[in-house]
Amino acid sequence: MSVIFLLEKISSLVWGTGLLFLLLFTGLFFTFRLKFIQFRLFPFLFRQIKRKDNSSAQNGISQLKTVCASLGTAMGTGNIVGVSAALIAGGAGSIFWMWVSAFLGMALVYSENYLSVLFKEKNSCFSGPMCYIEKGLGSRRLAMVFSVFCLLASFGMGGMVQSNSISIACCNCFNISPIYIALIIFTAVIAVTLGGMKRIGTVAGIIIPVITSVYIASSIAVIIIFRENLFSAFRDIFSQAFSFKSAAGGVGGYTMSKALSVGLRRGIFSNEAGLGSSPIMHGTAENTSPSVQGMWSVFEVFLDTIICCTLTALVLLTSKAENFSINKAFSVIFGSYSDIFIFISITLFAFCTIIGWYYCGETAFRFITNGKATKAYSIVFSAVTAFGAISALEAVWTLSDIFNSLMAFPNLLALILLSFRVKNTYSE
Repeated sequence: MSVIFLLEKISSLVWGTGLLFLLLFTGLFFTFRLKFIQFRLFPFLFRQIKRKDNSSAQNGISQLKTVCASLGTAMGTGNIVGVSAALIAGGAGSIFWMWVSAFLGMALVYSENYLSVLFKEKNSCFSGPMCYIEKGLGSRRLAMVFSVFCLLASFGMGGMVQSNSISIACCNCFNISPIYIALIIFTAVIAVTLGGMKRIGTVAGIIIPVITSVYIASSIAVIIIFRENLFSAFRDIFSQAFSFKSAAGGVGGYTMSKALSVGLRRGIFSNEAGLGSSPIMHGTAENTSPSVQGMWSVFEVFLDTIICCTLTALVLLTSKAENFSINKAFSVIFGSYSDIFIFISITLFAFCTIIGWYYCGETAFRFITNGKATKAYSIVFSAVTAFGAISALEAVWTLSDIFNSLMAFPNLLALILLSFRVKNTYSE
């Protein structure tokens, strides 16, 4: 208990007001510097749809696979379980602050992906913050620090935490021993990761569009059924976000503070803007335009948080499910099979997160070891991830939060110092 208590204290410290302020400040800074680039997302998407030349480049992987693989690192259990936890901890108002973190995060993630592609050397196997920290700032030591935290985060939040979520969801539906679940996860993860980024992109390119479409459609169906509660759901989101009721006694002020803190943290956990994982994935894309990769990452944050997380929140708020139970909320359309639907959704989202984070960790590992023993890393990562399915992960959750936050500090420092190199055009 003492170790867990200490870890929680450290997590509260690193994820405290300082980091949240730094993330929000950096996001706000780039929002103004890039002239609210968030509002250029839809013109960009329409332009990409109209493009007739969709041929593949000789180097890198296709844009669709890159986007899906990058989405996989973000669209995990946080889109389902995380939103429910945010509503329980911070109330409906936390959703508003998730939107705020996502809006500012779009400018952040554009900037980090822009720099990742800008500083990536031709035919280089490295991309992401380690590249623009080393080449842009001229500090290999700081790049190594980021890589170590990224490697540790890949084992924790990217691997063990996700497999544990799969195991719990599976045990809720079927009477299967966690050991068998761990063996299945190990086999599936190693089969995909040994194929490198191309296989990861292919698998994510199949899973992400399908499960995202099904989840969005199912969520909309629930919201339509409970449409009479839709207005009150939005009313609660906005009123509780700025609730100063009984402020004289401190109650309203505390409510707003809790909603703001929980909403911002859950938003960041969900879309990972500013943490440095997204630019590692986009550096592998066939399109080497920094601004195009930046705009695709903006779309990912929009889809992840503004669309999927919002739909989950509205499902829970309109259905008025007891204890914000997502299983009970979806039972209105799936009946007794709602547990299976949630199990499938969590499993597929979590698996894509696992294989996406594998590549982030592998890139960090290669940077630290100068490209040595990547197959060994694949075996170790798969084994550690599988172990998460049979473990009690309270300490691992907390450690993962710490490593995720520690990734942000060197990344945000680099973004601020290299901000003059970021442009807001996608005309390439």
